[in-house]
Parts: sequence; structure tokens; C-alpha cells
Amino acid sequence: MDYIGIDIGGTQVKLGLVTDEGIVKNAVAFDVAFDGYDTPIIVTVKEKLAWFIKEYGLRKEQIAGIGVSATGQIDSVSGTVIGTAGHIKNWIGCEISKEIKSVLNVPVSVLNDANCAALAEQWIGGAKGTTEAVMITVGTGVGGGVIVRSEILEGAGGCAGELGHITIRNNGRKCSCGNRGCYEQYASTTALVKMVTKAVKEGTVPAELFEGNKINGRTIFAAAGKDTCLDRILDRWISFVADGLVGIIHIFDPQIVLIGGGVSAQKELFIAPLREKVRSLIMPEYAKKLKLEAATLGNDAGMAGAVYYCMKHGR
Repeated sequence: MDYIGIDIGGTQVKLGLVTDEGIVKNAVAFDVAFDGYDTPIIVTVKEKLAWFIKEYGLRKEQIAGIGVSATGQIDSVSGTVIGTAGHIKNWIGCEISKEIKSVLNVPVSVLNDANCAALAEQWIGGAKGTTEAVMITVGTGVGGGVIVRSEILEGAGGCAGELGHITIRNNGRKCSCGNRGCYEQYASTTALVKMVTKAVKEGTVPAELFEGNKINGRTIFAAAGKDTCLDRILDRWISFVADGLVGIIHIFDPQIVLIGGGVSAQKELFIAPLREKVRSLIMPEYAKKLKLEAATLGNDAGMAGAVYYCMKHGR
């Protein structure tokens, strides 16, 4: 029997059939922010889930369960959204598990999206074979998941792993969570884009480097090596990423740290210098055994990890 994997992000929901070996089939994606969340995300999710079931002729007896990966802070026992650093309208308080069961009454589990990605990597990805692992996702913000003794660390209320909201700068930049100096305000791709955009406006980085293209993670790395000031900004940003990782590594002592998000594809320009910086900053005993690599599963990680969690905890 297959499972249905659902990955709910701030802009899209992805659905797919997932086997008990983590293979994702028939994956589709839909916009959930088309009207600024006036239509609650869960309304769109339920509508698309019903469509998915009908489109592929799925019957209840064919589906072993539904694993949901969701943005925000998730009470994994009740399957409810209990917080969100991004303040997405009509999301906090959403009873995801209950709503999904109203479409298809099978075992359902709900877990934070970054935690799902970490679980997937430990199940079938870059952390396979390890028992202690940390994954951070670098993108619009910074997410994270911590594997301890082969289980995702959920904490007392299911909210563990908010690695993007550890403080790395006292009284630093204001964060969407209400705090100041959060890791994601310095280590996200959004932070890198802001740093480079500011330098371009000030004239310290030539606008010609981007040839009229939008400044984003992809175009910044494409321009790397062409301007000394840009390279200094990139190096400073990688140092910010390293700063947070040092504290995380000293707390959890993982066998491997995996970096997810689009920029993780930059092995030579990002992963390699990040590994070097981290190794130079952590205590020697940690450095001896630590691996730091790019995550391996990409866009399917959320659905795969959600299903893996459902296989263990679906109710």
C-alpha cells in the first residue's frame, strides 16, 4: 500500500503518492498564496487533496495513511498549527489532521516541514546510516531539524528544531518572530540578497554583474569571482551561516550536518568554504568526526519525511 504525502509551504502545497521505501510518484504542486491567504491554506489543501484522490482513482483501502509536512510550529500530537514566525494569515490554530481526515479518514500525521526534511535525509538520504544528525535549510528563512538516536527531536510541545530563531547577534536585526538577532536574519538567502542589493545601490558592487537580472541566490553565485567586494560580502554571509552552526554542533554533537535549500547546490562556492569555516571554529574533538555536506533529496524531502513519520506515528 502507498501513502499520500502532503508538503504545505508558505507559497505552495505539494502532493504525491509515496511508497514505504520513500519513492515519490505523481507529484503535483499548487499555489496557496494566490489571494494573500484570504482563502485559508487548508481550504486549498483539502480541495487539491480531493482532486488528487479523484484524478488518480485512489480508494481508501489503497492508502495506508497521509503524512503532512507543514510550515510553522506544529503540535504533532493533535496535528495543529500552534505558531508561525512568518505570521501567515488564517494559519495559526488550523487543525490540519482533523481537516485532512474529513477528506479521507485514514491515519494522518503532521510534522513541521524542516523536521520532515531532516527525517527524510536520515531515512533515505545523506544522513542514512547515522543516528545523530542536524539539517538546516537555507532559503527565504532558515529552518532546521535535529535527529537524536534515530528519532526527530520534537521537544515538549512539538516545536523543537526552530534553528533559524536562535539568537546569534545581541540586539541585532528585527526578526519576523518579534525577536532580534535571529540566525535567519543573517544566514538566510534572503539576508544574502539584502546585503548584495544594498551594496549595488550604494555602488560598491557593480550592477553590471547582474546584467539586468534579478538579484537572487542563483545570480549572486553566478557572479562570484568577478568582483572583490561581492566576494567579501559572500564570504561574510558564509561566516554568518558558520556562526550559528558552531553553537548547534556544540549542543548536539552530530555525526553529520546537512545543508538544504537551493544554495546547497553550490558545492565549491558555499559548502566547501562553510565546511572549512565551521571546522576552524568548533572544538577539535568535534571536528575529528564531523561531516558537513549538502542535503540530497531536494523538493521531495518534505513529502518523504512526512510519510516516514506517518509510518511510525500516524493516528
